[in-house]
Amino acid sequence: MNDNHKPPKTITITIDGQPHTTADDDQEAAALLRLAGVDPAQYDLAKVKRGSEPKVYRDEKVINLKDGDAFVTVRQSAPVG
Repeated sequence: MNDNHKPPKTITITIDGQPHTTADDDQEAAALLRLAGVDPAQYDLAKVKRGSEPKVYRDEKVINLKDGDAFVTVRQSAPVG
C-alpha cells in the first residue's frame, strides 16, 4: 500500500521561556495561553521581537505561528477597589 501522507509538521514556540510544540500554525492567543497552563481570563499573550516592544494579543486574536516564535504572558489589569 502506498501511503503519501506525511507526518504533520511541528512548530516549536516558547512561552515564558518554556518550549511548546504544536502542529497547528494558526491558533488563537487563548489556546496558546491554555497550552502554557495559564488562564486566558487573567492573562494576555505577547510576542517578543528583538529590538522592539512586545506585541500583545487578546484572547480571540488568531496568531500565525512560525517555528522559534517567543511569547510571554502579560497579567491583565486587576480591578482597583
